[in-house]
Amino acid sequence: MLYLVPTPIGNREDITRRAIRLLTEADVVLAEDTRTSRPLMQHYGVETPLRAYHAHNEHGIVPGLVEDLKGGITMALITDAGTPGISDPGFLLVRACRAAGVEVSCLPGPAAFVPALAASGIPCDRFHFEGFLPHKKGRQTRLKYLAELPHTFVLYESPHRIVKLLGQLAEFCGPERTVSVAREISKLHEEIKTASLTELKTHYESKGKVKGEIVVVVAGV
Repeated sequence: MLYLVPTPIGNREDITRRAIRLLTEADVVLAEDTRTSRPLMQHYGVETPLRAYHAHNEHGIVPGLVEDLKGGITMALITDAGTPGISDPGFLLVRACRAAGVEVSCLPGPAAFVPALAASGIPCDRFHFEGFLPHKKGRQTRLKYLAELPHTFVLYESPHRIVKLLGQLAEFCGPERTVSVAREISKLHEEIKTASLTELKTHYESKGKVKGEIVVVVAGV
């Protein structure tokens, strides 16, 4: 059995009792970064062995993990924060498990784009989740596609590239398109600002160094 276990994106209290129980009962916990996950595990008294599972090793270790699972091992997969597979490692293992007849269960839980979208004030009855844009090849093609969508779309971005992204969005979507930028979600200094692309670009340019992972919610045409 493979369990996908969401972990807090900010406040450590944003984890379910069931998640803690399954992490405790699993034979092994696959973690995107064991150094990040170990403090969370220790905080909740979880002593299950950790094994690294990340984008740099998943192709090589997935076959062996599937064999262990078929042999009766129970595994829990976690990432640094949020739900495994959502802009984080997990898809390859899940696909291989499904193909091999291994049962997979995903617990409901944190994903950064959900609170950012819900709190943005931008229509969220229908939306497109894009995640991270490519840094170079194909970036402009994706921006052009997104700019023409009739409904809201959601992006992830790193803090040191947010000003550049807002400038590109203004170029493709128009400077007055409504956008919401959420950062430090569920943490002490959570910030969600909704305004035009021009206004938020100016705001973050004036702030200098920006901290925290960022979710960008953009209104449709």
